[in-house]
Amino acid sequence: MADTLTSKHCVPCEGGIPALTDDEIQPLMAQLDGWTVVGGKRLAKTYRFPDFVQALAFVNRAGEIAEAEGHHPDLYLSWGKVGVELITHAIGGLSENDFILAAKLDEARPAA
Repeated sequence: MADTLTSKHCVPCEGGIPALTDDEIQPLMAQLDGWTVVGGKRLAKTYRFPDFVQALAFVNRAGEIAEAEGHHPDLYLSWGKVGVELITHAIGGLSENDFILAAKLDEARPAA
């Protein structure tokens, strides 16, 4: 279902646009799996892995994707899990970029 998001690319945001409203967020959330909106301003998800090495490999892959998209998440690595938080800092809330990157991170996660 996230195909529409994964086919897009993040666009630079220097501010000057409003953050997405709840009404705009809902259809984008419907295209993601397992993500939550925190405080109306952030997307968050925890990925689980069987060990530290696979979690670290995902962090490295997530970093490559983020760099390619020019949109950088907060990543939290611990044994067997990686926490991800996304926000468009320039607008202090969520933009379509956050949803695009979320979908691309889901696509990059190896099948369990």
